[in-house]
Amino acid sequence: MMSKPSVLFVCVHNAGRSQMAAGWLRHLGGDAVEVRSAGSEPADQINPVAVEAMREVGIDITANKPKILDYATAEASDVIITMGCGDVCPAFPGKRYEDWKLEDPAGQGLDMVRRVRDEIRTRVEDLLADLTPTT
Repeated sequence: MMSKPSVLFVCVHNAGRSQMAAGWLRHLGGDAVEVRSAGSEPADQINPVAVEAMREVGIDITANKPKILDYATAEASDVIITMGCGDVCPAFPGKRYEDWKLEDPAGQGLDMVRRVRDEIRTRVEDLLADLTPTT
């Protein structure tokens, strides 16, 4: 990856896990990484409990909207992180894929969503360290 790497986070509804991951990567990575998120069956809105959990750590994802996963976005991404979208996730040769096994925060309480948020942060930190090594 010669230029700024691009990361696409994908989950079914693009309302919880993928939005939290995108929020963390934007927050921690700044301008070093292009961040995208999408869902195979997008919800109408972001999970309000995920919004609250992220707000607790100073990250505002309220302006984000769930988006449909499209071919062009996936094809233009260097790294595709899936979170339970199954077989609907497109596969492209030469892309880096990771499947993050995370509990689905849909319909869950704040304590559970906090745990998922914190696990996502750890994974995003590891991903960022790998994508933007210090020289």
